[in-house]
Amino acid sequence: MDDTPASGLTDLAFHQLTGRILASIEATLDAWLQDDVVDIDAHRTGGLLEMGFPNGSTIVINTQPPLHELWLAARAGGYHFKHRQGLWTERDGQEFFALLSQRASEQAGKALRFEPPKD
Repeated sequence: MDDTPASGLTDLAFHQLTGRILASIEATLDAWLQDDVVDIDAHRTGGLLEMGFPNGSTIVINTQPPLHELWLAARAGGYHFKHRQGLWTERDGQEFFALLSQRASEQAGKALRFEPPKD
């Protein structure tokens, strides 16, 4: 019997993918700080990454291993993403990095863009 969940990912693949995503977001935030683009504080504990914006707002990204989901909580709301056809998308088709970029831009008051990690 195949133990691969509906996401198409094994538990190991889920942890590897989400670990790379969180590390990529942290690297982007570090580069922005170094280049004086924006100062967003990042605090990571395991599969949870909290980003603190200069205006006091936060965005939280959290991995949900039992569900094989990636969650994003921002001032504008909460979103649940599943891995489908190589992308992390929400039920309505919104892609994770596009939505993260949109919400971070709103909360930072300037255009910001997050990219998926390079393979």
